Amino acid sequence: MSDSDCTTASQPLELTINGKRQTLQVQPWLTLLDLLRERLDLTGSKKGCDHGQCGACTVLRNGQRVNACLTLAIMCQGDSITTIEGLAEDGRLHPLQEAFIRHDAFQCGYCTPGQICSAVALASEGKALSRAEIQEGMSGNLCRCGAYGNIVAAVEEALPQMIASDQGGARP
Repeated sequence: MSDSDCTTASQPLELTINGKRQTLQVQPWLTLLDLLRERLDLTGSKKGCDHGQCGACTVLRNGQRVNACLTLAIMCQGDSITTIEGLAEDGRLHPLQEAFIRHDAFQCGYCTPGQICSAVALASEGKALSRAEIQEGMSGNLCRCGAYGNIVAAVEEALPQMIASDQGGARP
């Protein structure tokens, strides 16, 4: 396929990313992760396994967690996407980001954006009310450094505050 064939295969895509409306032209095979990282320079979401098995690429799509490496960008037409970069507001960290710092819930930090986005979705889902439910709900996010205990402690601490202040999920 020539470069001109790739250009003609582009499709229009309108979506909101971190509260900002975007109008783009994308190839039908472009993943959401590659759109975020390579086209929009939102590099917080990581490319780990590129097979949906590690959770490093987890972002929020209409408040629900998705593996951005398995989601075609074109499937997100009209959707609201929130990445780790979009969780802080007005220069203030999200309560979960603050809890991760307090609990030292990261070592290398590679999995941290996906862990945080996944935990934010847990708050909006209202499913993780116990330590066991948090562990189950976060089981799709791997941490190769083994910071699981600290991650769960951070989520346990921040979850009630996120639920009370409605800071789980994505921005409108």
